[in-house]
Parts: sequence; C-alpha cells; structure tokens
Amino acid sequence: MAAMTQDISSKREAAIERLLAIMRRLRDPEGGCPWDLQQDFDTIVPYTLEEAYEVADAIERGAYGELEVELGDLLFQVVFYARLAEERGLFDFRDVVEAICDKLVRRHPHVFGDAEAGDEREQARAWEAHKRAEREARAGAPTGLLHDIPAVLPALSRALKLQRRAARAGLDWGDVEGVLAKLDEELAELRAARAGEAGEQAVREEMGDLLFTCVNLARHLGVDPEQALREANRKFERRVAHIEQALGERGIGFEEADEALLDRLWESAKRAGG
Repeated sequence: MAAMTQDISSKREAAIERLLAIMRRLRDPEGGCPWDLQQDFDTIVPYTLEEAYEVADAIERGAYGELEVELGDLLFQVVFYARLAEERGLFDFRDVVEAICDKLVRRHPHVFGDAEAGDEREQARAWEAHKRAEREARAGAPTGLLHDIPAVLPALSRALKLQRRAARAGLDWGDVEGVLAKLDEELAELRAARAGEAGEQAVREEMGDLLFTCVNLARHLGVDPEQALREANRKFERRVAHIEQALGERGIGFEEADEALLDRLWESAKRAGG
C-alpha cells in the first residue's frame, strides 16, 4: 500500500513538472510560442477572469465532465503568472505553493494547532483577525478595513465582499427587515431623483445605492447575488429563445409581433419552465 501511494504521488509530481516544463518551453525566446512570449502580467488578466468564470459555469450547469478541463485551464493561468515572476526573479511556482500552504496552516489553528474550533461566527472573526494581522505585518502596506478587496472584481461580487467585511466589524443591519426597509427607502429616492431636476448623475447614484442594497438583501437571505443574477440571465435567455421559436413557427419576427402577442408568448415561456 505504501509503495502504491508513493507511486501515485510520484506520478502527480511528474505531471506538475511536465506542466512547468511546457510553460518554460512556451516562454523560451529560442523557439517558444510567439503569442506566449508577448504576454505579461497585465495582458493575461482577462484570460484568467474568463477561465475562472468558465469553471463557475461548468459547476452551475453540473457539467462535471467539462470541469476537469476548465480547472486545468485555470491552473495554467497560475503557472503562467509564476513563470513570468520567475523570469523577473520575483518568485516561482513552488514559492506560490509554499505560500498558500503556510497561509492555510496559519489561518486554521483549530485544525493544525491547539486552538478551539468554535462555531461558524467565531471562526469568521478569527479568520478576519488573522488576515488583519497579516496586513499589519506587511511593512508599509495600507491596513484599512476594506483596502485589500480587489477593485477589479465584478461589481456585485465586490459589493458582497465589502459588505461581509464591514459586517464582521459590526457595520450591519440586525435582521433582514432592516434591509427591506432600506430597500424601500432607496427605491423612493430613485423615484424622487427621476422626478426632480438633479440630472443623470443623481439618478445613476441612486440606482447604485439601490443595487448595493439589493446585494445586502441577498447577503442577509444567504443568496450569492452574482450567482443569482447569472441564473436570472440564463432564465431570461431561455424565455426569449422560447418566444423566438414560437414567432418563427408563425413565420414572423419580433418587429412584426404586437405587445399582446409578446405578452402571451412570455407567459407561455414561463409555463414551459423557462
């Protein structure tokens, strides 16, 4: 059994070494891939985001047969960044692995140390305390409550992270009813901005406040707003496709359908489970 375990471990290490070797070859100035050689940290960020969303999409669709491939694509992004850093003498892939291993052990003293686990809320407070200590330990780094939440996150996801961080510091409503009241307030302010003469900027600001409060409502309901909106997008796409097919069967397009017909087809799409 020990020999079999060691053999499996060796094969996995060999697979990782093969991936690192492929990355080095792609970035080799002598005969490497011209496209890969042109890339830098900034240029591959969009691809990283795309690959992360493709992982999420495969999971949400239950397409686990695709997930293996998508996770590989995402792993390649990590290897790419590590190679770029190694070329600059900053760090390499093994440093990345060691850093995350050290962080996980450090942030889970209830698993790898003698600390008591506590409930979920206590663990969340302890997690934030560890993160705060790590931020303060970085010489010259800002230590504000929200400063390290990436600005490049999708707006809904970033709003959720901002709110979660603030809530752990005590900046939160006591229950969902408070958020619902705030939602009514923000909707009234949006209506007032539209009815007044404050202009487009005021309407946009109130719309932002309304969306931010919707994220807060989702958080209090235990719903991930980014995922909820993606699911709503897919539902809308299915219903539009249903209407499009029904119109096609009638030999007409959207521009030829009146409002009453579109309403009937929309209800039909809903009944069809779209």
